[in-house]
Amino acid sequence: MNDIVAVWDVALSDGVHKVEFEHGTTSGKRVVVVDGKEIIRKNWMFKLVGREVFNIGKAKVKAAINIDAVSGFAYEYTLEVNGKSLKKFTEQRSKTAKVWSLVIDGVDTRIVLEKDTMDVWCNGETLQTAGEFVDDGTETHFEIRDHDCFIKAVSSGKRRDGIVHALFVDGNEIPETHEESG
Repeated sequence: MNDIVAVWDVALSDGVHKVEFEHGTTSGKRVVVVDGKEIIRKNWMFKLVGREVFNIGKAKVKAAINIDAVSGFAYEYTLEVNGKSLKKFTEQRSKTAKVWSLVIDGVDTRIVLEKDTMDVWCNGETLQTAGEFVDDGTETHFEIRDHDCFIKAVSSGKRRDGIVHALFVDGNEIPETHEESG
């Protein structure tokens, strides 16, 4: 019997992780499944409300599911990531990370730039990169399956917008992907 009451997608540098939560409102059972792998199981819980804390992804990002009674036997489930609601975490992440999704040699490829560390990830793995100063900014070079890639960082010329990052694969600019967590 399956008591899944909530499912969330959490976009991190190493990929988009699926978090599922089962809550048995009669037994108090709590099960947390991340990317199809059960990581917490509590079969009998006297207290039906509370919090389950766990980690997501290779970087072991801290997450918590809050279980709150709304009325009678109705419950509300919220996911926190790094101490923030999933919505706030996603908004903050969109400021600190750039994401591109494309197909290279027939393979779905997700490239992430962590703007604060300048780390570049490809399908969940950190890439070796080489930085280079160019006339109008910087370029961070790397390779994906024998394809020359670089992320170009240039000033937007507007203080509010700051630095603009663009991905180039084999000389072609790739449009940014906007990921929504939910």
